[in-house]
Amino acid sequence: MKLLTAIPVHNEEKYLEEVLAQVLKYADDVLVVDDGSKDRTPELLKKFPVRVIRHETNQGYGAGLKTAFAAALEGGYEGLVTLDCDGQHEPALIPEIAAGLAEADIVSGSRYLQVFDPSQRPPEERRKINVEVTRWLNECLGLNLTDAFCGFKAYNRRALECFDITDLGYAMPLQAWVQAVKHGLKIVEAPVPLIYLDESRAFGGSLDDSTYRLNHYRKVFADALERAGLEVAGGCRG
Repeated sequence: MKLLTAIPVHNEEKYLEEVLAQVLKYADDVLVVDDGSKDRTPELLKKFPVRVIRHETNQGYGAGLKTAFAAALEGGYEGLVTLDCDGQHEPALIPEIAAGLAEADIVSGSRYLQVFDPSQRPPEERRKINVEVTRWLNECLGLNLTDAFCGFKAYNRRALECFDITDLGYAMPLQAWVQAVKHGLKIVEAPVPLIYLDESRAFGGSLDDSTYRLNHYRKVFADALERAGLEVAGGCRG
């Protein structure tokens, strides 16, 4: 399979070199989408044999993934693996995540399928929101997920061709889940370690308020359902 590995980044000078060094051990074709970084990220990227697409202004996490999706399609790739650059994902698992595309259209990492390190705990507020949003996805879309927001994923070309992403922020996965169900894509989860190196990392702006963030996610999800014209499962309480 012709596979692209893509990493969206924004001001990741703290972790970039270590993460990329590891990624390049397990992936031959690597794309970094630099979403308007203002720190040393652009300079550090020049040290590595990776392709870089830069957004001159910061557009959002979803925008970085949207650019990666387009690059994979335009480049004729059969599969795309995405992971974050904050040290929360283990690049050694890239081949395993990608191998799941042999039986599924989307392989989604889950930090809650298996306990790798009992000492690791997610920030309580983030975990509560993840649980709530995961419930929406399962009850409204008939899915059986355990982790709504893990950025470590693999997509085949069929999945990428189905996406029409308009949300450029952190709620973008909700649009992707709805569109995946609309198009009948096969989704499987794969266990990945739960790793939090910096619990102080912020979403930015109003999204740092958990109540605002959850309400924002609820609106994006409702809009995505309406846009897709889906008849949701009977137990839906999103």
